[in-house]
Amino acid sequence: MSLLTDIQLPAVQLAAVSKSYPGPAGRVPVLREVSLGISHQALTAVMGPSGSGKTTLLNCAAGLDKPDSGKVLLGDTDLAACTERELTVLRRSRIGFVFQQFNLLPMLNAYENVALPLRLRRRSVKRSQVMEALREVGLADKADRRPAQLSGGQQQRVAIARTLVAEPEIVFADEPTGSLDRSSGRQVMDLLRAVVDRAGRTVVMVIHDPAVAACADRVVFLSDGKVVGRLDHPTADAVARRLSEWER
Repeated sequence: MSLLTDIQLPAVQLAAVSKSYPGPAGRVPVLREVSLGISHQALTAVMGPSGSGKTTLLNCAAGLDKPDSGKVLLGDTDLAACTERELTVLRRSRIGFVFQQFNLLPMLNAYENVALPLRLRRRSVKRSQVMEALREVGLADKADRRPAQLSGGQQQRVAIARTLVAEPEIVFADEPTGSLDRSSGRQVMDLLRAVVDRAGRTVVMVIHDPAVAACADRVVFLSDGKVVGRLDHPTADAVARRLSEWER
């Protein structure tokens, strides 16, 4: 038996990933040969100044965007080798998303929004399963409320329940607390932390707040499209110091 069978692959591996977008004067580089491994069953935060490539990195890692060069592996699956249909199936079955703007459908109530991923996968929808996901985020009593009848924090918690009900391997979160007050943001971070600690899943999130970063197992710092540092077991003060060093 190969010794490699005892080595666990990263949940996501980026190898020399570069990405650019069209601009008035030609292609504008956003990621520059980024190599990064995301550990299983850990919460990894990605931080950096505006325009550093954080969201582009997240989109490439999640298969929402294809890099110009380099490779992205989800476990042992090469995302570049997947067709669009295969990527769609993969995103529905193995990946979850949490966005700053919640992306709930306004015409559906909380229960229906949470059940949506199961319907998209053409799986039978068990009411007990959907209600358990709502109970996990403390909103079982709001199942019949539409998004407009919920606070921002409650909408984000519904979005997390919608992600959890599909039981993804990895959750990508783009500024999940960015539009919330501090109390609601704390609740959301507690939930994402529980996704790792209790559900044994992997979470990768883009954030800007050092206090939120202190909830992560590791912080990866980006600047000008490159990884410029990592910090394990972060504290808010340590993150703030690192950020200030690169912003001088």
